[in-house]
Amino acid sequence: MRAALLGKREVSTQMAANVENYWQRLVDISPEALASLSKEQQQELKTMMALSDFVATQLCRHPSWIESLFTQQLNELERNLFDSELHELLAVVSDEEQVNKILRQYRNRQMVCIAWRDFMGYTPLEESLLDLSVLAEALVIVGRDWLYQDMCKSLGTPTSPEGVAQKLLILGMGKLGGRELNFSSDIDLVFTFPEHGETVGGRRSLDNQQFFIRMGQRLVNLLHQVTVDGFVYRVDMRLRPYGESGPLVVSFSGLEDYYQEQGRDWERYAMVKARALGPWTSDSDELHNLLRPFVYRRYLDFSAIDSLRKMKGLITQEVRRRKLNDNIKLGAGGIREVEFVVQSFQLIRGGREPALRQQSLFAAIETLYNLGQIEYLALDELKQSYLLLRRVENLLQAINDEQTQTLPANELDWQRLCWAFDADNEMDLRQQIEAAMSCIHRHFKETVGGNDQEDSNETWSQQLWNAQEEETAFAILEEQAVDRQLWPMLNRWHDTVVRRTIGPRGRETLDKLMPRLLCDLSAHSQPTKAFDPVSKVLDQILTRTTYLELLCENPGARQQLVSLCCASPWIAHQLAKFPMLLDELIDPAQLYDTTSLDDYSSELRQYLLRVPEDDMEQQMEALRQFKLSQQLKIAAADVTGVLPVMQVSDHLTFLAEAIIEQVVQQAWAQISARHGVPNNLKTNEMGFAVIGYGKAGGLELGYGSDLDLVFLHNAKQGGQTDGDRAIDVGHFYLKLAQRILHLFSTRTISGELYEVDMRLRPSGASGLLVSEIENFGDYQRTDAWTWEHQALVRARFMFGDNSLSSRFNELRSDVLESNRDNATLAKEVRDMRLKMRQHLLKVPQGMFDLKQSPGGIADIEFIAQYLVLAHASEYPALSFWSDNVRIFEQLAELELIPIASAQVLTQAYCFLRDESHRLTLQQVEPTRPYASVQHHADKVVEIYQQILH
Repeated sequence: MRAALLGKREVSTQMAANVENYWQRLVDISPEALASLSKEQQQELKTMMALSDFVATQLCRHPSWIESLFTQQLNELERNLFDSELHELLAVVSDEEQVNKILRQYRNRQMVCIAWRDFMGYTPLEESLLDLSVLAEALVIVGRDWLYQDMCKSLGTPTSPEGVAQKLLILGMGKLGGRELNFSSDIDLVFTFPEHGETVGGRRSLDNQQFFIRMGQRLVNLLHQVTVDGFVYRVDMRLRPYGESGPLVVSFSGLEDYYQEQGRDWERYAMVKARALGPWTSDSDELHNLLRPFVYRRYLDFSAIDSLRKMKGLITQEVRRRKLNDNIKLGAGGIREVEFVVQSFQLIRGGREPALRQQSLFAAIETLYNLGQIEYLALDELKQSYLLLRRVENLLQAINDEQTQTLPANELDWQRLCWAFDADNEMDLRQQIEAAMSCIHRHFKETVGGNDQEDSNETWSQQLWNAQEEETAFAILEEQAVDRQLWPMLNRWHDTVVRRTIGPRGRETLDKLMPRLLCDLSAHSQPTKAFDPVSKVLDQILTRTTYLELLCENPGARQQLVSLCCASPWIAHQLAKFPMLLDELIDPAQLYDTTSLDDYSSELRQYLLRVPEDDMEQQMEALRQFKLSQQLKIAAADVTGVLPVMQVSDHLTFLAEAIIEQVVQQAWAQISARHGVPNNLKTNEMGFAVIGYGKAGGLELGYGSDLDLVFLHNAKQGGQTDGDRAIDVGHFYLKLAQRILHLFSTRTISGELYEVDMRLRPSGASGLLVSEIENFGDYQRTDAWTWEHQALVRARFMFGDNSLSSRFNELRSDVLESNRDNATLAKEVRDMRLKMRQHLLKVPQGMFDLKQSPGGIADIEFIAQYLVLAHASEYPALSFWSDNVRIFEQLAELELIPIASAQVLTQAYCFLRDESHRLTLQQVEPTRPYASVQHHADKVVEIYQQILH
């Protein structure tokens, strides 16, 4: 509809006068080309020639193109045919001059069509940019392929020492790499080849590099040289290693050495869009894999922001120096700023998020939204503003095939742009452009441009950080109404930092960070309390400049660091021990948005998709990183009161369950790959189960809790696995259990996954590591001690096949519901409790151990366990739950204890567990003055004595 309307709009008087000369030339040269057109087609042709001098000039030279434009290409440009058509045209050509002519005429014909479709609104801008990019790639590659064949005939084929023919690979940089090329852009290329060696089959051998340098020179001339038919592309080779002073072509190893040892920040930025042109090969893969570590760091790389900011500063100076007014690419809010915004995210996060490693700006910005890095409004504003500026740029260049990003200085070209944009006049279109640039610049300043307000507030803290004299420091602190005690702490720490070797970049970043951090500390209610744990975190990251940069560039992360370190020494210790957790502080909204209980498994699966399945070391590290980051989120929600104690334990337990699931599956994959699987199993079965005891079984895990686990299987004796290296099933499940324990206990950079305690398995430490489930049931019925039945009350199926789950629950219920002599049971439970207390309770007079003191957590657990074992034979419902709170609810409902007693026990249990969590986060022993817990403890002791008398 838009195209139809535009086609009917009248051009201005000035535009109409401009087209008359071209029209008359067409009439004189080829009247038959016009005679075949309808009246509407002639009017559209006139309009198009009025809009673009380039189109008008080309059609006057080649009037034979006109009919085919109307009959074919204006309807649908088949970009997928560019490459095959060009190769077919050159297949029979042996003269380089003829190649020059064919390439230029083919290029001009397609460019006329693309300009026409763009001006008339026949195609969206993104399609036009893709058409331009595919055309450029096809022209470059066909030129390369023709020259390679031509040179191999005379000089021989460049070959590796192993006899493999070597090809020239071409990296398309910038917008060509991103498939978003301008209409009249130059193209930035880098030439490379895989391996050194010599040519084979020529009159004399030639070094591969020399062969490709000669070929590269000829290719640049083939594209760049201006002939009577114009040029193909202006070629810029300055992005190659060492720039203009470096060799035109280097090998893969030369590229790798250069970028590892001498690559600069602006080259990383340029390489984001680098893409091997032409059909994809194993060499293309190798080249991209070689470049990736230089472009994308394995960590979140906030140094990228400062580098981009400096680059933008240099560009701004250049704009001022050259008086580039009205420049929609380099000016404030121009096209380059959108690229900086998107690529800053790519450089920062691309090491962690493979989805961001792409050359297309349009694709990258959509990925940022999908990853939650930008809001939909920002996505929409940036994209629409960018599209407007890119279309203005494209049409500006299509007027006369000139590389320009400056708005017109003459009325005619403004009229042409206004016609294409359906704008009333220059002022109308200028307002649209200025609004887009203003919007872009706002997002640029928020993302890359720093925080002017923040910088202006740092004068006093900068002076404090650099202060030499105590008197000066105290005066600064008093003026800011900050506790004087901050100075001696800061001064001592400053003295130790001065003696550390952290490198010039680290020192520079620290000197920028500390004034900002001191401002954040001064805003806290207890700056001196916060400084000590915060400084311990800084101690661990002083030599890891990227984390200093993260804090320097993220006010929100600094504020979270201060508040969380002050709230919890445990969190401070975690952040110091595992600095990668600092990444989690960047977005407070996400930090406190704990994963829902049902989503831990799916979140973990998604997290592990980032890591290659066959890289076990990275898989193990990813599991630990996931656990640490999720624990931090839970702890942050805990210390701020977002999560009550019952939910804290639920979250920690469900997190552990998700990790158990992945660990078992990884162990299964490793063992079954070697030995096959037990031959009695059906598809998707393992015949294996993980049973959680204690806090894991009772959904009551705390921070740093170990896992009490028991492993079961249901394979019958005598079975074998079905692999090439078959073993009996008992041995198979033993190997599986050992592998699971190995995956849990191996210490990586991010520490141990969980400490696993297997002593509650049948026969304890002397028993089998994994038991057949019926044998487990027999043991529980005939050989288990009372304390093992107590432990079974807290046991819960955590992972495995449904058939095993059902059978375990049957066995557990059967054992718990056995008839017992309650007097004997009470004595055995009391004796065990007394023995435990004598062995474990070690607190000074007047202090209360939250777990072991009389009236503590252990007493409450023993009450629940005794009552279940005593009454489950008569009331089977008691054998269902494994957590104490629900057990007490059930006991009260069955009137086995008064409701008031159940409430007292539940309240005391929750209070003591809450205190235990709180003290863990404070990193202090789980003891309190007896007076502070006496209200709960005395009531628990009274109930304990009534029930276990």
